[in-house]
Amino acid sequence: MLKGLIFDVDGVLMDSMPYHADAWVKAFEDAGIHITNMDIYEIEGSNHKSVVDIVFHKAGIEPKTSDYKTFLKRKREFFMQNNRSEPFKGMQTCLQALKGKYKLAIASGADRTIVNSLMDKFYPGIFEAIVSGEDVAHGKPNPEPYLTAAHKLGLGIEECMVIENAPLGIRSAKNAGMYCLAVPTYLPYEKLTDADMVLADHAELIAYLYKLL
Repeated sequence: MLKGLIFDVDGVLMDSMPYHADAWVKAFEDAGIHITNMDIYEIEGSNHKSVVDIVFHKAGIEPKTSDYKTFLKRKREFFMQNNRSEPFKGMQTCLQALKGKYKLAIASGADRTIVNSLMDKFYPGIFEAIVSGEDVAHGKPNPEPYLTAAHKLGLGIEECMVIENAPLGIRSAKNAGMYCLAVPTYLPYEKLTDADMVLADHAELIAYLYKLL
């Protein structure tokens, strides 16, 4: 029986990935490493440590332990300075309707400061559990983020549904043994077919969620 819904943040609740991508591009650019926004979209869901590992290794460089904190701090500063993220239309009202009917949680790869700032501003008091990229040892596609969220809700994996928009997040949910809905935002439908169901857009996602009521 479905009792809990676990949402990714960027690309599901918030139209925010362009600002994350811009911030990562700028952070690495200042260190002489050149990437594109699409490079970040392809690994959306990774926590900051995984992003640093992937980008450094692609550039043929081995990251130092200090690089993880340095790039997290740099990326966070650029994001907070330039962030103009907005919730997807209708998602706030939909989640308010779901609250009380289901246990609601977040499992995001973004750092805690950014996740909390977005939730406090746009979804205050909605979620019983928030898991950020800093709250797990292994980010998506590892199952730890979604398993941690389910544990915080006090639910079994069979009682949870995940809502995602990125390949690594979908793999994380499926690796955790959870049913996964996906909605294409920054990547095409074809990239999301590992999900149990791929919806056309946020309007269709919201209609599906209301049917759960």
